[in-house]
Amino acid sequence: MLREIVLDTETTGIDHGKGDRVIEIGCVELVNHVPTGKFYHTYLNPEYPVSPGAFGVHGLSNEFLADKPVFSAVIEEFAAFIGEGRLVIHNAAFDVGFLNAEYARLGRQAIVLNDCVDTLSLARRKHPGASNNLDALCSRYGIDNSRRTKHGALLDAEILAEVYIELIGGKQTGLDLTVRPSIRGIPVLQTGAAASREMRPRPFLSRLTDAERAAHRAFVETLGADTLWGAYIVEAE
Repeated sequence: MLREIVLDTETTGIDHGKGDRVIEIGCVELVNHVPTGKFYHTYLNPEYPVSPGAFGVHGLSNEFLADKPVFSAVIEEFAAFIGEGRLVIHNAAFDVGFLNAEYARLGRQAIVLNDCVDTLSLARRKHPGASNNLDALCSRYGIDNSRRTKHGALLDAEILAEVYIELIGGKQTGLDLTVRPSIRGIPVLQTGAAASREMRPRPFLSRLTDAERAAHRAFVETLGADTLWGAYIVEAE
């Protein structure tokens, strides 16, 4: 089982080395690249002023954050949610740098950047020379981000989870599997041609000529009345 945690943060500014702090964390869980519905979200009192530039991005004011918990009060719950899951982050160096600055204040072991999946790096390799911020990727993959009037850690993590799935090959990254209802309400897993036929809005147009169809029918008739090929000819017609 592959467990991944798609993570995003909001901060007071852009430089944790100069004192900027984390003010919001949002995470969503994926198992084998499928969202489970489990999430983690918290706002934080940074004990440090939010810069005007950062406020313009996320809209989280000093007044709003004043009564929120400090990072040390949520670290155990946050760490428990992440567990051994692999972190998936857009521009991972930024978020990991801020989280590790918070971890260092508490004497905790740092998050290893190389263990994280950086979706920005994935996007740049897949779409070199194109804009690869989250809004651009949503537009490229047809993902609805109309709720994203301001940056928000949980909403951005939810959107990033959809983007990540597209970056690694879409919702069905391998064999095409389609669940259809069956007898007594038990789902049946259909694969291959059956699934493809039901998903295709229009069948392929035949490229056979009338002469080729006639030649094939004549050949099938030489196989006898009970041949399986006769049933296929009837179905096709």
